[in-house]
Amino acid sequence: MIENAIRFHGHQCPGLAAGIRVSEVVLRELGKPARDEEMVAIVENSSCGVDAIQLLTGCTFGKGNLIFRDYGKSVYTFINRETNKALRISLNKEAFDTDEEHRTLFAKVRNKTATEAERDIFTQKHIKKSYEILDLPEDKLMTIKQVEPEPVQKARIHESLDCVVCNEPVMETRVKLLDGDTHCIPCFEKLTGNKF
Repeated sequence: MIENAIRFHGHQCPGLAAGIRVSEVVLRELGKPARDEEMVAIVENSSCGVDAIQLLTGCTFGKGNLIFRDYGKSVYTFINRETNKALRISLNKEAFDTDEEHRTLFAKVRNKTATEAERDIFTQKHIKKSYEILDLPEDKLMTIKQVEPEPVQKARIHESLDCVVCNEPVMETRVKLLDGDTHCIPCFEKLTGNKF
């Protein structure tokens, strides 16, 4: 499972490890991975852990059962539509605490000022922290609450309409009208200066 997640994501890191652990809880408590849309994941961030969630729970953007809410929170809600059960899982910040050297190296890597040797040390520390997260007792890593499932509409296929500016097809629910003409969001924003 870990090797598959690393291969899918591209590298090993604490966020991916957390996504693996969240997925394990979901599959244990709510059932098998989704073949279609029987399981829904609502993720409140776009972090590394979401890749593990897609891979392991079967909730994906393409199937419409992975819903992204850009709240920047390490919180994940899962709904099993067949059993009507739902879990809300939030990660405990303390589980991700690192030592001063790790934090300093992380800043250098992020700012692209780290030497090759510093990047290597950072990678080693990051991998070590990911193993710590994989081994951490569940109650130290996350808070799990059973919640009422919110109604989530199943994925729908919509008609595409052509943008009058770029001529590219746009899903009808995302079209913006200007003087009665169909526009995609980027073209609408260029013409009006309004951001969506």
